[in-house]
Amino acid sequence: MNDPAAIEISNVEVRYDTTTLSFDCRVAAGGIVAVAGASGSGKSTLFHLIAGFEEPDRGEIRILGEDVADWAPSKRPVSMVFQDNNLFAHLDVATNVGLGISPALRLSAHDRAAIEKALLRVGLEGFAKRLPSTLSGGERQRVALARALVRRRPLLLLDEPFAALDPGMRAGMRNLLRELHAEEGNTILLITHHPEDVRALADSVLFLDQGRIIAHDSLERFLERRDNAAIDRFLGTA
Repeated sequence: MNDPAAIEISNVEVRYDTTTLSFDCRVAAGGIVAVAGASGSGKSTLFHLIAGFEEPDRGEIRILGEDVADWAPSKRPVSMVFQDNNLFAHLDVATNVGLGISPALRLSAHDRAAIEKALLRVGLEGFAKRLPSTLSGGERQRVALARALVRRRPLLLLDEPFAALDPGMRAGMRNLLRELHAEEGNTILLITHHPEDVRALADSVLFLDQGRIIAHDSLERFLERRDNAAIDRFLGTA
């Protein structure tokens, strides 16, 4: 029997006043999937559906073979890192990371050791007592990534995590993410507007246009496509 897919989205619709978004896809476990498309194409909505922050008007979402319709976001085997990193300015780095383990911050000695290990893995050893305001944009994103790591969920959603970073920081974060993925063997979905992120990280690509998934290809196949104007614009081949 085949292992279940990381994500199966079947006949899912989200209806708004002036538009309806429709999603169908099956994402195999263990890869890095770039999720691309123009602003407003439905990428963040797709992530919110998977994470449980938004409910579909119809259709089914299965994660690792389980129907998660009635599962709260905290119960889903999913961690999500947002573009703005969602750090609490008044809490130090270690405490921000600890929220990934216990929102009430009831942390055991084992939990605190896991926090130290996560900070070491993202290159922030010695930063535990620093406040977010003293960190660079890249360092704040590393804290958010450490918080996701301590949750130890098999599915990681990254919503434009490199958007505020300069090119050098982007390259460093891509390298870090690739290393962590090799260690964890988890499934990563990454929203990006940058073709270089796709080329550097992705095994496959989900491309959205006007609220639909219009392509779900291996990286090689996606980069070779010349049959869609929206994809051509994204790749700069128009």
